[in-house]
Amino acid sequence: MHPTRLFSLLLLMPGTIAIGAGVEETKRPVAPSPVATREYRVGSFRVALRRDTQTLARLSPANEPAFSFVPTGREAERAGDGYNHLGDIHLRVRHPGGAWRDLDSAAHRQPIRILPVSGRTIAAADISASLGDDPPVAVERRWRDAAGQLALTFTIRNTGAAPLEIGVLGLPMVFDNIISDRTLDQAHAQASFVDPYIGRDAGYLQVTRLNGRGPALLVLPERGTPLEAYVPLRTPHDKDGATSFTDKSARAQTAEGFYDWTVHSAAYAEREWKTAGEQWNTPTARTLAPREAMTVGLRLMPSPSIRGIEATLATAGRPVAIGIPGYVVPMDSPASLFVKAPSPVARIDSWPAGALTVARAEGVRGWTRLAVHGRQWGRARLTLTYADGQAQTISYYVTKPLAQTMADLGRFATTRQWYEGKNDPFGRSPAILTWDDDAKRIVDVEPRVWIAGMSDEGGGGSWVAAAMKQLDNPDAAELAKLERLIDGTVVGNLQIADGLHAGAVKKSLFYYDPATFPALYAGDPKLWQSWTSWKPKDAADLGRAYNYPHVAIGHWVLYRTARNHPGLVTRHAWPWYLDHAYQTVVAMMRDAPYYTEFGLMEGDVFVDILKDLQREGWTRQAADMEALMRKRADHWRSLKYPFGSEMAWDSTGQPEVYAWMRYFGFQPQADATREVILGYDPTVPHWGYNGNARRYWDFLYGGKYPRIERQIHHYGSALNAVPLFDAYRAAPDDLYMLRVAYGGMMGAVTNIGRDGASSAGFHSWPDMMRWDPYSGDYGMGFFGHAYAAATYLVDDPTFGWLGFGGEVRTARGVISIPPRDGARSRLFVAPAGQWITLEAGKIARAEYMPATRSIVLTLDRADAGTPSARMFVTATTAGTRSFAPDRGVVERGGYTIPLGPEETRVVLAAR
Repeated sequence: MHPTRLFSLLLLMPGTIAIGAGVEETKRPVAPSPVATREYRVGSFRVALRRDTQTLARLSPANEPAFSFVPTGREAERAGDGYNHLGDIHLRVRHPGGAWRDLDSAAHRQPIRILPVSGRTIAAADISASLGDDPPVAVERRWRDAAGQLALTFTIRNTGAAPLEIGVLGLPMVFDNIISDRTLDQAHAQASFVDPYIGRDAGYLQVTRLNGRGPALLVLPERGTPLEAYVPLRTPHDKDGATSFTDKSARAQTAEGFYDWTVHSAAYAEREWKTAGEQWNTPTARTLAPREAMTVGLRLMPSPSIRGIEATLATAGRPVAIGIPGYVVPMDSPASLFVKAPSPVARIDSWPAGALTVARAEGVRGWTRLAVHGRQWGRARLTLTYADGQAQTISYYVTKPLAQTMADLGRFATTRQWYEGKNDPFGRSPAILTWDDDAKRIVDVEPRVWIAGMSDEGGGGSWVAAAMKQLDNPDAAELAKLERLIDGTVVGNLQIADGLHAGAVKKSLFYYDPATFPALYAGDPKLWQSWTSWKPKDAADLGRAYNYPHVAIGHWVLYRTARNHPGLVTRHAWPWYLDHAYQTVVAMMRDAPYYTEFGLMEGDVFVDILKDLQREGWTRQAADMEALMRKRADHWRSLKYPFGSEMAWDSTGQPEVYAWMRYFGFQPQADATREVILGYDPTVPHWGYNGNARRYWDFLYGGKYPRIERQIHHYGSALNAVPLFDAYRAAPDDLYMLRVAYGGMMGAVTNIGRDGASSAGFHSWPDMMRWDPYSGDYGMGFFGHAYAAATYLVDDPTFGWLGFGGEVRTARGVISIPPRDGARSRLFVAPAGQWITLEAGKIARAEYMPATRSIVLTLDRADAGTPSARMFVTATTAGTRSFAPDRGVVERGGYTIPLGPEETRVVLAAR
């Protein structure tokens, strides 16, 4: 077996096997007997409740009964004790001075006591017997048809003579996110993902189908049921976790696991979360007086589409908040927050105090507009308290100005992470290696050898980030180090320099060889005896296609810099770097063909390499590469869902699939890819989940704390932003898509620490709530950010003129925006349908005149490495002609515009 095929196998929990590429199947015992249910019609849903427990067994759109949002097809195998369902409850309670006691309705089920029903109630039961011996509470559960919505309520009564504190109150949210035992086609048709908005009284869950089609499902709170925390249920295989409440379903790459809608969490904060970072919301508890009762509940409501979720929330009378451009706020770029709620905002609070300042701005019809400024670096939270007493929290992240953030990253990577002169026996000198921000040191030894080996994602991330930083923000000193890295360590060591395998890329430079280096591999010997500790032969394997884009990026960035910034790259002329980028692609198809049947993370760079070959007139190489890529595209075109990988399901191949579908004109397949991305990439009022393309297993491969856990802004966020931006530019009336894209692209900035150190991702489980200290595979996400960074000028029919990447100003018929994105070299003017990109030069200001449909750019003055700007202008919308600048000469498909000692003014218009 190819060593890398072990990725799929070893991710699975005991009792599972992998069958074929990207398909996983669970070994099942003899099929258990079907579970008896009672069916109901509630609004547009077909609902089934189990007869024995009255938990939810089916929730299907009435016109699509073969699909269910809950694991209906697994109901029989999940029927026993220890399996949670919608309709269960978790409580942690104590009397004054007593110990906490956990009550779990799923742990040891007892017969429920059926209660009479009337009116709109369809089922009711006293479930107290399942809470253990002599529980201190009585719990009655009711299912209702609430005006066509399925409503679930629990009435919890203190049955004792003393006050009872409720420190945890959780409602299991069990939806069919299980990919095990399904092909990719089956998974896209049958499975759903859940994304939370952890926003207290305004919180909700959105359950979206993998194929991106409607209807979506919303889980909304009844009054008094805030979404305070979203807590994972521990599984039998979890070594870490955030709760003592468990579910027997295995957590694996094929199943993220289930969570509690947590109303109260103070007892978790007291015990399980004592060492965690700040929670999304302040943990609370509630005390019931003797014989006092409380009621909590949820409603399950369909939304006709993913894009229609916010309109559905507004129709349901829920508070809706829309952040423009999002919830990551650089200190020099104020944001807007549009709020629509049935009750006016009475109070606004910031945590930490002063981290965010808010002022009321001129509103738009039906919406309150707030101007939000970031004042203190790091996580922040706004609490909007409405006149009716409900509270909504909105999580923000404040960063430095992005120009400074880019500089911090480049400086840190090329100084603190620079590895040289260590007499390294693996040939990693000079190098930029993974960083451990807890230990404040380079990771040059790791049992997961690729993390220390400059390859794979977990080891290549840091030097890829350092290279991509140069794309729009070149620095002579940093470039000199990268040239040495490419010359001294990549070509000839990581990458085969010549011969039959010229251009091929190894899996890792670091490896496990105790016979040769007996003193090197410190720590627990068991750690060095796992499959992750590749031997020299395995590390030298050339067959892992995922490694090739990383090396191609290094060559391509130095080609672009050498071509457009004379004098900054000195070791080789630009043709050397472009040729090596091309060689890398050819070698991938020759020496690593297996994984090229999938889309590759950062594979978008291959499209740019091909276009650069064409622009340079390298006809033979361009035709060769195009033919190689066309074979891949034709294969993907033949599949309904061509989004496999070495994993059973993945969210990082879609961007490259989309890119080649667009390049070769396969628009229906590109459209399908776009909708699939929107199925796992949400927009919600929360910096962590906004644009956060689903990932939950890569801490195993690139993080210091290896566990399966929903990752906040792992590299998938920014990578998936790239195709969404492209799709938006083709259809600039789809503001939803732009918001998701911008959230993902900006999410990648939050991984960069105050000093420039980067992180593989944020640990979202409430027992951690902090950034992973390893830089790991962050560079793949920074590729997406640097590749897509741009400013967008939008005229929205609801919100008016909006800026994504800069603050819009209007005066005397002129709409102006000074770009503040991390590149300042790309601008999309949506009303004109014009996509302006600069491979050299920066935009200081942009102005749009709607009356004449002209654009005026003010470009930065020349510097030593940028005597001219290199501009490309593309019309992205059907029937629109590309604008042309009023100066410059046409070269290689773009415009070369001389810059001077002062700013340069360029007018673009249809000519």
